[in-house]
Amino acid sequence: MYKRFLLLGSCCAFVGVAMGAFGAHVLKTMMSPELLVVYQTGVTYQMWHAMALICVALISQSNLSSIFLNCAGWLFFTGIVLFSGSLYLLALLNIKWLGMITPVGGICFLGGWLLLVVCSVKNHSNKGVIHERD
Repeated sequence: MYKRFLLLGSCCAFVGVAMGAFGAHVLKTMMSPELLVVYQTGVTYQMWHAMALICVALISQSNLSSIFLNCAGWLFFTGIVLFSGSLYLLALLNIKWLGMITPVGGICFLGGWLLLVVCSVKNHSNKGVIHERD
């Protein structure tokens, strides 16, 4: 689990920085301020959740590795793709229906954070955590 989420988190952070730079230097002159805010929201959430993926990788190294932690990581990644991806496409292509996908990504983010809470509570109350290894 460690390598998988470290790789995904690092790649998502790299792409997030690239998208942020692209927005700040190229799109700033090409799109409306409203759509630029939409785009920037995608970058912001991508970066926060890329860091969450890296945290999942690091936590998995400390005997807290569980099915809840694994699912949290996948929900964070899915949230990045759906939430940030839909906002990028909405801002770049101005296709309004893409905004219907964004809340699904937001629910994935919420689910990931909730599973991280569950992982923490279960591990605190029960030392017999089922471990998953790469």
